Amino acid sequence: MILPFQSDTEIAEAIPQIGRHLRAGKLLAYPTETVYGLGSAPTVPALAALSNLKGRPEGKPFLLLISGRRMAEEWGLVFTASASALAEAFWPGPLTLVLRGGEGRLPDELRGREGGIAVRHTSHAGIARLVTATGRPLTSTSANRPGGPPAPGADRLVELFGPEERNGELLVLDGGVLGNVPPSTLVDCTDLAPKMVREGAIPRAELRRAAGRLAP
Repeated sequence: MILPFQSDTEIAEAIPQIGRHLRAGKLLAYPTETVYGLGSAPTVPALAALSNLKGRPEGKPFLLLISGRRMAEEWGLVFTASASALAEAFWPGPLTLVLRGGEGRLPDELRGREGGIAVRHTSHAGIARLVTATGRPLTSTSANRPGGPPAPGADRLVELFGPEERNGELLVLDGGVLGNVPPSTLVDCTDLAPKMVREGAIPRAELRRAAGRLAP
């Protein structure tokens, strides 16, 4: 199924149905401030279904979209001084931080090799409203097949994941066609000294202008 997800009215009408879909362990394709994403509720069965849909290599985790620092801390994630400074400067926005914590509250399948979980406070208004309404983080990975470019819109999503959309496993949110935007910048904040993992939509120089010595 495809749901329109652009106007305030469309978003408000879609959120209850999306919530039911996610609680059932099913998958979602949705727009973000960067590219279209694929996601699910943060549960082990839903993550397994998402990995299968995406063709994700075993051991490569997904990130979480959150409604802000408070949600991250409610789920047990820990902010270092660097993470706090970077979140204050760039959240909501295309900055993903890898944080320690979450043991017993979030699946270990979300952890990278460094032991942290990647999170982003999304600046996409509709998805931010969805995450706030459901009260749970939304898992996220780019909406593509391995090695291919992310889908720019709903039509391409249906081309890529048509069987799953038609059988009701995948709900597609039509947020319009997205431009060629870089992915989020990714910073590992699991240690006291932050490390740049991926320089994306926010350049390293901008991080340093905002956070100084607390930037990677």
